Amino acid sequence: MNAAAAIVRTYWLESKLEFLKNLRLPVFSLSTLLFPVMFYLMFGLAFGGGPIGSVPRPLYFAVAYSAFGVVGACLFGFGANVATERGQGWMLLRRAFPAPPFAYFVAKMFMATAFSLAIIVILLVLAVLAGGASLGFADLARVVPLLLAGTLPFSAMGLALGYLCGPNSAPAVINLVYLPMAFAGGMWIPLEFLPSTIQAIAPYLPTYHYAQLALGGVGAGDGDVAGHLVVLGLVTVACLACASVFYYRKP
Repeated sequence: MNAAAAIVRTYWLESKLEFLKNLRLPVFSLSTLLFPVMFYLMFGLAFGGGPIGSVPRPLYFAVAYSAFGVVGACLFGFGANVATERGQGWMLLRRAFPAPPFAYFVAKMFMATAFSLAIIVILLVLAVLAGGASLGFADLARVVPLLLAGTLPFSAMGLALGYLCGPNSAPAVINLVYLPMAFAGGMWIPLEFLPSTIQAIAPYLPTYHYAQLALGGVGAGDGDVAGHLVVLGLVTVACLACASVFYYRKP
């Protein structure tokens, strides 16, 4: 086996094992997959009601809660896992491994993306089967990549939180960041139904830009795709810079 093939195999094995490890942890896998589904069943389907703008309510909320689920998968998949592994001394041990330096990050990105894709598929299937939404191939080709675009900035944010927080405090800190940002960003309830104070705060939150980007895939966003991508790109760079600082400060 040549050097390039060995490196590719290393990345693949680490990514596969990282995914299987989290899949076999019910506290992570079940909560990550079922939490957005529960919200969607309660608020996206159970209440019924008419369309939101020009978009059927089941489809609107399927996209919004998919975005909510992607954020959770990334923040907890990176943040809580990294904090726990740091607390166990795993990060110190990894520094001595003869492995590619980015294999750890790529493996966690693969895991977060896989769980995110599972959430998206489950909610969109529910929107079609239980909500009667109509989704063609062109619609899926438009909205799924926009939803997956959120994995990078929020994985970077989770990585920064994982290096900043201790193993015991990480889940609480992540929830304190995750849930208010999701609510104020319009992922639970459309922004027009929220108080004016929250509407004024929303544009300063990455969850708002991500939700608007994703909802734009079904014709419900504000249409500023480039602007939202720029903001999410800046969030990614800032969070990775913070993660780098915290990495060298804490083992």
